[in-house]
Amino acid sequence: MKHDRGFTLVELLVTIAVMMILLTALYGAVNSVQKSSTGIERRVDAQQAVKPALDLMAMEIAMASFNPNYTPDLWVNPPVGAGVCGDPSSNQDYRGIQEATATSITVQMDIRGSADGSAGNGALGNPNEMIRYNYDEAKQFITRATNCGSGQPFLGASPGNHRAVRVINGTLNIPLFRYYDGTGMEISAGSLPGTIPDIRRIEIVLAVETEDIDLITRKRKRMIYATSVIPRNHAIIP
Repeated sequence: MKHDRGFTLVELLVTIAVMMILLTALYGAVNSVQKSSTGIERRVDAQQAVKPALDLMAMEIAMASFNPNYTPDLWVNPPVGAGVCGDPSSNQDYRGIQEATATSITVQMDIRGSADGSAGNGALGNPNEMIRYNYDEAKQFITRATNCGSGQPFLGASPGNHRAVRVINGTLNIPLFRYYDGTGMEISAGSLPGTIPDIRRIEIVLAVETEDIDLITRKRKRMIYATSVIPRNHAIIP
């Protein structure tokens, strides 16, 4: 009678070794997919934070100098610079762009409807009729202030709180705002604010990096978003 023979010790060891190799390869593949998925999620989070912010900035800046009633001496002092914020500006020729630098801009617009239903009421001071965007290079985030209020975190959050992105324009030496005249020539930073009346196009560039480090590259993902804004009302002189 023939007896069935079991596995030898060598065969068992070989089988275990092969299984370990297969499991290691499988783990590596799953881990790679998970890391790739996490990286994609971080990029999506960044895009969801930056794109709406850029769109809102472009929309509000495009409304600069909106003065439907052609009210004379409408424009007021911005939150920074000389004079009391909200008082009539001594720079009325700047119209609805009362501040313009590489890192900040203050735009004004008369958007409140009057009692007879026409656009504008010939005065500023209502919510969102003066908006200031300012880039804090040290803290790597942008603030948005309305009227004469203090700046609130707009893109990113105060350091110490979770945020999807860091604004790194300063790190990459990229101006947040660039200004161009009617011929398409860039207006030099040194000529501002005196050349504010010549502004016909504003370029906004947001250079960002993810707050979380990518698990594969061990670095933060960097992305650059840009758009151009034409403040059409700024060219209209009452």
